[in-house]
Amino acid sequence: MTLKVLPKAVNQSRLARLWATKAVKPDAPGAPPTASLAPSLTRLDLLVIGVAQIIGAGIFVISGVGVKIAGPGILLAFALAGLACTLAALCYAELASLMPQAGSAYSYAYAIFGELPAWIIGWDLVLEYGMGACTVAAGWSFYCQDLLQVYGFSLPTWATGPPGSQPGRLINLPAAVVVLAFTLLLLFRTRLNALVARGLVGVKLTLIAFILILGFGRVNPQHWLPLAPFGPASIVQAAALLFFAYLGFDVISVTAEESRRPSRDVPFGIIGSLALCSLIYLAMSLVLLGLVPYPWIDPNAPFSTVFRQAGLPWVADVVAIGALVGITSVFYMLLLAQPRILFAMARDGLLPPWVAHLHPRYLTPQRLTLICGAVVALTASLTPIEKLAYLCNIGTLFAFFLVCLGTLLLRLKRPDLPRSFRCPLGKTIAAAGALICLALMLSMPAASWWRLGLWLLLGLVIYFLYAWRSPRHQNL
Repeated sequence: MTLKVLPKAVNQSRLARLWATKAVKPDAPGAPPTASLAPSLTRLDLLVIGVAQIIGAGIFVISGVGVKIAGPGILLAFALAGLACTLAALCYAELASLMPQAGSAYSYAYAIFGELPAWIIGWDLVLEYGMGACTVAAGWSFYCQDLLQVYGFSLPTWATGPPGSQPGRLINLPAAVVVLAFTLLLLFRTRLNALVARGLVGVKLTLIAFILILGFGRVNPQHWLPLAPFGPASIVQAAALLFFAYLGFDVISVTAEESRRPSRDVPFGIIGSLALCSLIYLAMSLVLLGLVPYPWIDPNAPFSTVFRQAGLPWVADVVAIGALVGITSVFYMLLLAQPRILFAMARDGLLPPWVAHLHPRYLTPQRLTLICGAVVALTASLTPIEKLAYLCNIGTLFAFFLVCLGTLLLRLKRPDLPRSFRCPLGKTIAAAGALICLALMLSMPAASWWRLGLWLLLGLVIYFLYAWRSPRHQNL
């Protein structure tokens, strides 16, 4: 299925196009038909996609880096990051019920702010999902290598990490291989991938129950103190990093067009998955910090190493295997989401029509899936995990900030719109979410801001060289 180019609107100047908006309701009367992804996902599928995406490298890998920054203060850091995500999730749920289509924040921005802001947020989402998948794939590689070493296997030094991480390392080969393998699987029907995600989530939740049952019996509460050994600023800085652990509920809104009843099921999936994962994170953090003194925790593979240090090596092996499965589901869903953002942009005429080609049988964006998978594999194999996580987080916070701001503006400008889900205290929640997301962004390292700025500048160059000049097209 390909895109056909339509003539430009007669009276639409290029300058006016920058702020042109689309109808808030995708099924508005008179709206032309567009190419659509196949609707096949149930309410349970959406909840599973959320849990599959949220619980993974954030708790199994990034939590170790958070301990290094804030010590036991990561308990408060998780709470702060969770609060910001909860406010943003409520805004996402309201907008998703209004505009249940592929594109997530990009589609919302197009309807509320206009084409240029939509391009900026769409380009930012490409960064968020791409860097998120890279971060998780790198974390998967750490657990894989840790498990191989236990059984006497090891990869050549050059293949175990990115340049500069340690002398002699050239490429993180396991990260690249696993990304490419799941990219090929994502070419098949989305329903098949949802069923695979169910299996991965089942294994992940079983592992978490295993960790909690064994861990709580060996927790020493004294290890939780002092709660803020490095001061309050370290908690905010850790929250800006641990924000990564909550990412994933927004992926549900990306798949809204593939949901059978999007206006009802998408808000359920967003809020339900975030609430469930928040409780799990609190319990997991208490176990991680309670087993050994926090300086002993390995920032690369924290859970498997703390059980080994606690004298339970067989538990560490089980945790490493389960963590591999759990982390797999995260970059799996991120690799699913990233091409769909670009698909929505191409369908609106902002990218070349050929990239949005759908597989004739499976109705998945096959070309975009392959392109994104190749880029993610290359980046994950060559970049240190801390830089990837911060870059992903600042891009996500920027998207959340605009979603909260958009929800506020739409409440003020179009209070008459029928909303199947209404965010409670909508204006207050939206304003508070925008402010908290902005505060977390300001707490991030200057290097993250430079990288985000360069990425958005590249996006603007592409927009004005191609998207702004191109005729609008539509799938027929």
